[in-house]
Amino acid sequence: MKLIYPAIFYEGEGGYAVEVPDLPGCVSGGASISEAIVMGTDAAAGWVLDEIEDGKPAPKASAIQDIHPNEGGFVSLLVLDMDTYAEKHGNKAVRKNLTIPAWLNAFAESRHINFSQVLKDSLITLYRQEQT
Repeated sequence: MKLIYPAIFYEGEGGYAVEVPDLPGCVSGGASISEAIVMGTDAAAGWVLDEIEDGKPAPKASAIQDIHPNEGGFVSLLVLDMDTYAEKHGNKAVRKNLTIPAWLNAFAESRHINFSQVLKDSLITLYRQEQT
């Protein structure tokens, strides 16, 4: 899912601040305009992902012509690729099917082993090993 939100940019001594009016409290910035766009997009995607993971819909975006910055600011659009962002940063559980030998299934069930937890723990361990 791709979402587009208008954002207000303000230039200051340390670079650019970016605010997304449709996402209350969503403010970021960067040393350059390109960095501010990247950081603003990341902040907005994180804000929206939190809402979605809480079971809420993504906020409706205002029309760009309805956004009026204070003096010195300008409005541009941020494009959020929520599917890509969620794949990288999301905490929502994803259902996976598992195929194992019947004898291993009997062994695990007799010991009340949580298959999902074992698989998750193992994958996290592998992931951390690759990160070092």
